[in-house]
Amino acid sequence: MDICSAAPTLLTDSLELELGTEWCKPPCFSCAFDSRAGGKQFSCESYLSSGALKRLILNLDPLPTNFEEDTVELFGISWVTETALVNSSRVLFRLLRQQLYNLETLLQASCDFGKISTLHCKADNIRQQCVTFLHYVKVFIFRYLKVQNTESQVPVHPYEVLEAQLPSLLVDELKGLLLYIGHLSELPSINPGVFVNQNQVELFPPSWHFLHLHLDIHWLVLEILHMLGEKLKQVVYGHQFMNLAGDHLTNVSLFEEHCENLLCDLISLSLNRYDKVRPSEAFMSHHCPCSCIKELWVLLIHLLDDKSKWFLSESFWNWLNKLLKTLFEKSSEQRRPSVPVIQSRDPLGFSWWIITHVASLYQFDRHGAPDEMRQMKSNWNFVEELLKRSISVQGGILEEQLRMYLLCCLRLCDFWEPNITVVTTLWEYYSKNLNSSFSISWLPLKGLINIIKSPLSMLEMVKTCCCDTQDSDLYKSRSSYTIFLCILAKVVKKAMKNSGPHPWKQIKGRIYSKFHQKRMEELTTVGLQNFFSLFLLLAAVAEVEDVVNHVLDLMNFLKPALKASPVIWKGQAAFLLMYTQKNLDIGVLAEKFSDAFQEKAKEFLVSKNDEMGQRQTLWTLLSIYIDGVQEVFETSHCLHPSHEKLLNDGFSMLLPACQESELRTVLHFLQGVLARIRNMRKQLCQELQKENVELVVQFSLPAKERHLAAAASALWRHFFSFLKSQRMSQTVPFSQLADAAADFTLLAMDMPNTAPSDLQPQPVVAMIQLFGWDDIIWPQVVARYLSHFLQNSMLCEALSDLGCVSFQALTVRSWIRCILQMYIESPSLPDDLLIDINPEEAVEKEYLEQLAELTRLLFKLSEVKNIFSEAQVEYLPNPEDPIKALVQFLEAVGITYGNLQKLSDKSAMAKKSLEYLGEILKYIKPYLGKKISSAGLQLTYRMMGILVKSWAQIFATPKAQQLLFRIIDCLLLPHSVLQQEKELPAPMLAAIQKSLPLYLQGMCIVCCQSQNPNAYLNQLLGSVIEQYIGRFLPASPHALDLRHHPVLLALRNSATVALMSSLKKCIVQVIRKSYLENKRFLLPPRLASILAFILQLFKETNVGVSEVELLLPGILKCLVLVSEPQVKRLATENLQYMVKACQVGSEGEPAAQLTSVFRHFIQDYDTKYNYQIYSILETVAALDQQVVIPLIPTLTQSLKDSEQKWGLGRNIEQRKTYSKLLSHLGQVGQDEMQRLENDNTQYVL
Repeated sequence: MDICSAAPTLLTDSLELELGTEWCKPPCFSCAFDSRAGGKQFSCESYLSSGALKRLILNLDPLPTNFEEDTVELFGISWVTETALVNSSRVLFRLLRQQLYNLETLLQASCDFGKISTLHCKADNIRQQCVTFLHYVKVFIFRYLKVQNTESQVPVHPYEVLEAQLPSLLVDELKGLLLYIGHLSELPSINPGVFVNQNQVELFPPSWHFLHLHLDIHWLVLEILHMLGEKLKQVVYGHQFMNLAGDHLTNVSLFEEHCENLLCDLISLSLNRYDKVRPSEAFMSHHCPCSCIKELWVLLIHLLDDKSKWFLSESFWNWLNKLLKTLFEKSSEQRRPSVPVIQSRDPLGFSWWIITHVASLYQFDRHGAPDEMRQMKSNWNFVEELLKRSISVQGGILEEQLRMYLLCCLRLCDFWEPNITVVTTLWEYYSKNLNSSFSISWLPLKGLINIIKSPLSMLEMVKTCCCDTQDSDLYKSRSSYTIFLCILAKVVKKAMKNSGPHPWKQIKGRIYSKFHQKRMEELTTVGLQNFFSLFLLLAAVAEVEDVVNHVLDLMNFLKPALKASPVIWKGQAAFLLMYTQKNLDIGVLAEKFSDAFQEKAKEFLVSKNDEMGQRQTLWTLLSIYIDGVQEVFETSHCLHPSHEKLLNDGFSMLLPACQESELRTVLHFLQGVLARIRNMRKQLCQELQKENVELVVQFSLPAKERHLAAAASALWRHFFSFLKSQRMSQTVPFSQLADAAADFTLLAMDMPNTAPSDLQPQPVVAMIQLFGWDDIIWPQVVARYLSHFLQNSMLCEALSDLGCVSFQALTVRSWIRCILQMYIESPSLPDDLLIDINPEEAVEKEYLEQLAELTRLLFKLSEVKNIFSEAQVEYLPNPEDPIKALVQFLEAVGITYGNLQKLSDKSAMAKKSLEYLGEILKYIKPYLGKKISSAGLQLTYRMMGILVKSWAQIFATPKAQQLLFRIIDCLLLPHSVLQQEKELPAPMLAAIQKSLPLYLQGMCIVCCQSQNPNAYLNQLLGSVIEQYIGRFLPASPHALDLRHHPVLLALRNSATVALMSSLKKCIVQVIRKSYLENKRFLLPPRLASILAFILQLFKETNVGVSEVELLLPGILKCLVLVSEPQVKRLATENLQYMVKACQVGSEGEPAAQLTSVFRHFIQDYDTKYNYQIYSILETVAALDQQVVIPLIPTLTQSLKDSEQKWGLGRNIEQRKTYSKLLSHLGQVGQDEMQRLENDNTQYVL
């Protein structure tokens, strides 16, 4: 339908109407508008928005711009505007009924997209004609109908006769019209559909137009009857209709009858909707099917209430109440015949529902605009009757129904003025049923669950009840008792605002009178919960101190068993919180509550080993107190002396008796209170620094500071001694112990005078020493504690100001310990750690993250930054791997020391470096015990190996050498290693094998750069090489296995030639002394392995003549004395490599040292092993004749000496073997053979 655009949508209260002169479309009912646009409730062409209702009430021209022409078109026929209704009223009303019939005929047509456009146009045209005619009747009555003087004797014109009959005729015609259209409730459909074409234009079926035309007729009939009465100022009698009593129909009776019928129809329509919804969903569905029905309700409200002001007629509420009362009448004889029969399955619930929805319509003004400031007329008398019916139902009251009734009542309390009778009536019911839970079996109560949890939730529930707006889901989330509390709060607040304290005293008297000793003794746990909810609400909305004092008096009447009920403790805590939030003195409450807590804490300590039932009961009470006190501190604006009472000796008794889960709760409380005190202290300092502070405030600041200090001292006194005693224990969770210690440290910084005497005079340093730098504290605690400490720049500055210059070094030391001890058995792991545990699984994820955080913070320390800067080493600002970060740091320290030039700087750096390490051997000692951790050993040996290598120059100083000796003795040469027959644990051996090259290289550097040559250090290096060459020799001498021998790896990865040469020399000396000169070396398996090792050594390094001179005698000895093939093969290969090495080393010249070795070899073994000697020398000669040729004189003389010794003449066989050797020596050999032959001839001659 078209939207009205010619007339303004809203009219002012002024009688001067600024309207155009063109035709304005008459108002009508329409719900074809977008309610989202501008928040409109009604269409702009409605009777409200168009101003039609206002003009009706103010008795103004209904349509001042319409029907201004001489003729008017009605039902397609032109009529004279000023006389049509007088001359042809019956014809016009007959045409009206004909059009109604035509529209009703269209209802039979089927509606589809092909026909809807045509049907919509036809139906709309019929409706406009009917509505236009009825508006014409209104305009005619207002403009052209004249009041006839019946007492005049002057002859009248025939038109005037007809005109005088018109009012009666109109009454009859209107009655006939109403009979023709029937009741609204009898219409076949109340909510027909709508079609939307491709242009997004809404097209309505005939049923929609039919319904809305009926609404128009019903309302316009009321308007016409009202205007008729206003115009004539007398009763108009009809002639065609009479009532059952025989009285003629009048305009007044027809108006009243039609109002009654119309309200009955509206009630019936609403009832149809109510019967389809559950009580829990009643407020989600409106009582009106569409906005037009809603508008009709609003029109009736304004019209009837306005008439009741000026005429002896009933108000809207009286009309509605009279009809709703018929719902409760069981006999139909009591009903008036003219009133339609209305039946409801739930008349009580429906009455509440419809009254509440209709009451909300009073917010709309005459223009249909919501006006929140508009005074809404109440209907409390009828509601009071409903309330009495609701709580006096025989056979009991269903909770699900009562909730809906009370929700309606709560809404009405929002709309209307406060009513104390409603509260007292409800209290009469609930005072008798306090022990009821008011629950619905099929609907869980979310609200009660929250109430039971804590005192704060209990108080929050009360605050929710006191809110001006309530949750839309109140039915499901709250009990009927809670809804009653909402009503009570709203009524008391409104009444006190309007009438002062008198209403409160009235309500207080009614409530207080229900509680006496007998009643208090009858209360159950649920009853006590309801009791506290009631009085908490009263305290929240009225006189809190008066209410609390009365509650304390009533609690004396409770049974002894109930006095220790959790509900009692929660209630006391809730009142304590309320006092705090209202900034009242909590002294009386705090003293009683804290004394009860101390008593229960003592019982808890005594019952430490008793059965769990009693212990759990006590803990429930104690936890309520703890939660309540924490909330008190967190919500307090400032502290008073009474706050200190809450922190009494009960905590000193409670802490030792707590188990882990209980300790978590208490320590969480401690952290919360500590944080709150520090925050208050910060705010106080800011106030002290402000300028132009008021004098009263200035005087109050010292008192506030004293109260803060008193509370802080109580925390030190009752909590800190326990924390201090648990530093080495596993009872307290590590994270909470560290957090609490950090909070106490910050408190010591902010308020040092509150700390105990054993921490004075520097409590901050003493605290960090206890929990951050002490080596006996669990690393998990230290890592978390130091992270808190390093995050606080003010704390670091405070340490510097206190003159603690070494705090950075001490912190680095603790960091190193935390990393080295990351695999030490933690409380969450079993005692018998497996040696093959995965390193990633051996450390808790939380601890690794904590170490990473500590590392990130530590790398921001100026001292650490300087080390990396001077070493010119880049490091990640956010290192994720603490182990890599430690390696990086150790290497940076070594580089920084090496770059220093001044002796004084080096000495200071060496001292600082040792300070970083501290008692480092103690840190790793747990890994070396009986409980073996593979991951721990790998970490220990690797880190210490990196330390030895990267700090070699530092260890070369006298200050650090003792630590190096202890590291070597502890890790590489423990007592178990020196016992050759004893096998080392596999994890330890694996760890040593991976890290041994680092130790060897570091020790070798120390030996090379030591300021004073140290024989003991060289001895240690040799001992290490001696021990681990043999321990890591493979079972079978394969070169592939030997390539990974840690001693060879150390040699291969040496950084400098000098380092390699020094290490190689030491290795060669150890091999000669421990293996080649040892008589036990002749065992074939060991001999083969060491020969293979020597061979690999020759292959990987440039062996000089001096090394050959040391090893060659042993190799020759093997060739002579051992017959095992593998040994001979390996010895021969070694011999060949040695000869070749000497060739390279002597640059083609004969190696005198090599010849000397062979000469001594010949002299030592020529007596028994001549043939073996010749064979060995043949091998040498094949490689280098120049080595053997100088030996010819010695060999020849040895031959002669042998023959002479035996005295048997020439040894033909030996000479033959010798000649074979000489044949490989070229011309020199041939010459010697000739001399031997000549010598033989002379010997024969």
